[in-house]
Amino acid sequence: MGIKVNGKTIVENYRNEIKSIICEGVRLGLRVPSIKTILVGEDGGSLSYVKSQNNLCDKLGVSYSCIHLGIDIDEKDIMDLIEKFNDDNSVDGIILQLPLPKKFNEKEITSKISYKKDIDGLTDKNMGRFYKGDKSFIPCTALGVIEMIKNTGCIIKGKHAVVIGRSNIVGRPAAQLLLNEDATVTICHSKTINLKEICRAADILVAAIGRPSFVTSDFIKEGAVVIDVGTTMVNGKITGDVCFDEVIDVAGYVTPVPGGTGLMTTTMLIKNACVAWRNNVY
Repeated sequence: MGIKVNGKTIVENYRNEIKSIICEGVRLGLRVPSIKTILVGEDGGSLSYVKSQNNLCDKLGVSYSCIHLGIDIDEKDIMDLIEKFNDDNSVDGIILQLPLPKKFNEKEITSKISYKKDIDGLTDKNMGRFYKGDKSFIPCTALGVIEMIKNTGCIIKGKHAVVIGRSNIVGRPAAQLLLNEDATVTICHSKTINLKEICRAADILVAAIGRPSFVTSDFIKEGAVVIDVGTTMVNGKITGDVCFDEVIDVAGYVTPVPGGTGLMTTTMLIKNACVAWRNNVY
């Protein structure tokens, strides 16, 4: 029987650090950090994530507002809204909630966010700096994945890590961060042949494909660290990519959904916002 990774315990130190940073700023007479989130449509995972953003900002003393737009909105209106926030010195972080509905050009809209306010690390400038190894904002879920792995006590160096998923939000940056930690990394996706066999060779498995309960026990090497990034709404409940009840019997460590990487992602997002805020007001 493996160990359930308790995300609530892991994030506590990070959140205390964020509180201390904000309290020090307030003591100096500065305003609190400010985040604007743009949400288009009714994606279940996005709605849940926005709610968690709002709740955590309330707890940590961060100013937060979500602009929820219908899918009938014009693409130019979204980009105009982003430009408005770019020009507003009272806004430190801008989040464009992804995925956008398919009718929108996600890459073009994302590119309008100022890299200085891109706390999700999605702009070309931040991504380029990240993959070059320069200082940048790094996608928050990928950051959360690495922190969850480290908190199991797993030594990443030299391990074989498999990432299922190749998105710019999670899969690719998570793979890069694992490479930075000297893991040997394999990226798998929907066209991968012999997926189960590849996964069964993994010391560390990161599931980030958005297919609920896709990863079952026959994907898992005994004792592996399994990080579940999935957040799909199924019958009104957020469900991960990993079939937790099966996998926990084989793996060494497994993150639950909810209560795992989602908590870490939101915390890393607010931490990035504090960096942007300090760059803006100090």
